[in-house]
Amino acid sequence: MVYNNEELSKILKNMAIDLGASHVGIVTQETLKGGPPSTDLDSVLLGAKSAIVFAVPFDEKLIDPYLAKKDFSLNENKIHNTTFAGGISLEIASFLDQIGYEAVPIAPNFVYRKDTPNGIRDRKPIISHKYLAAASGVGFFGHSGHILTKKHGAAIVLSSLVTDANLIATDPMKKDENYCDECKLCKASCIPNYISDEKIKVNIGNNKFEYQIPKSHWRCILVCGGATGLDSSGKCSTWSPGRFTLPKKDKDFEKLREKAMPAYVKREKIDPVFYHPGVPEHKMQYTCSTCQFICHPNKKTRIKRYNLFKKSGVIVEDEKGNRKAVSPDEAEKIIEKMPKDRQALYTD
Repeated sequence: MVYNNEELSKILKNMAIDLGASHVGIVTQETLKGGPPSTDLDSVLLGAKSAIVFAVPFDEKLIDPYLAKKDFSLNENKIHNTTFAGGISLEIASFLDQIGYEAVPIAPNFVYRKDTPNGIRDRKPIISHKYLAAASGVGFFGHSGHILTKKHGAAIVLSSLVTDANLIATDPMKKDENYCDECKLCKASCIPNYISDEKIKVNIGNNKFEYQIPKSHWRCILVCGGATGLDSSGKCSTWSPGRFTLPKKDKDFEKLREKAMPAYVKREKIDPVFYHPGVPEHKMQYTCSTCQFICHPNKKTRIKRYNLFKKSGVIVEDEKGNRKAVSPDEAEKIIEKMPKDRQALYTD
């Protein structure tokens, strides 16, 4: 069966939703014209004409218990839904292949260019799901740099696929649909201080987008991935039991990586892991993502989540890797009673 461009576009958008996406959009070479290098569809598929991008939500029922340090299940949900989103990309790409088009699925995360000066260590994406999502109306940039959706806020994972099918582009959201009011609770909850106030503006097609310029990626990698996670105040933490001191300057995070990552590798991980190509032994867990999960279209919900996190205590773990939240004072006593070789797995 032969479809016209409008018919095929409708089929593919419906397919993404039916398979589990909450929002879906389409970009074309024209609507991405003049964009940053990570909007170049030809870098994925020579002769590409379009890309489909979509969002898959995480389970919102798990967010409050996660932020309150009562239940770590959101880690597993994030791993599974991220993998699931990549599966949707693969299934749509396979469908397009079967009806006579070329298509390349792009995994949601941890796919980096190899042709930059430092290869995958530069963390440059082959294609930016965020740019595609903003250009197609899947969502809009919040202060954190996350894509925010009207229904699920930032609690989503993005994935996309590039194709030589000539599809019909969807429009970006209107500015008045962006609920980000610069409350900056994302920044206030960011233990590694990864989120800055400095903004960058990009032109994509006929549209302008703005978001904050992040600091060193190692700030986010070491904390979100679990190597360390104690706030500088000592009063709250991520789900990581690591208590290595977070430096103030970006350049010093390289030294922290050399100390914290070897210790992280030696700690037991009894909860589900994901695999990252750029860290020792590759196994990591989502112990943070706090800025992503605090953000919600309803400001009262944002404030509630922020307060849950700030009052959640700090994480410690036993020899088997079982974690629990305790008060800062209790955590200090637990650490002090540890043998020196165990202390070295968590502290400076």
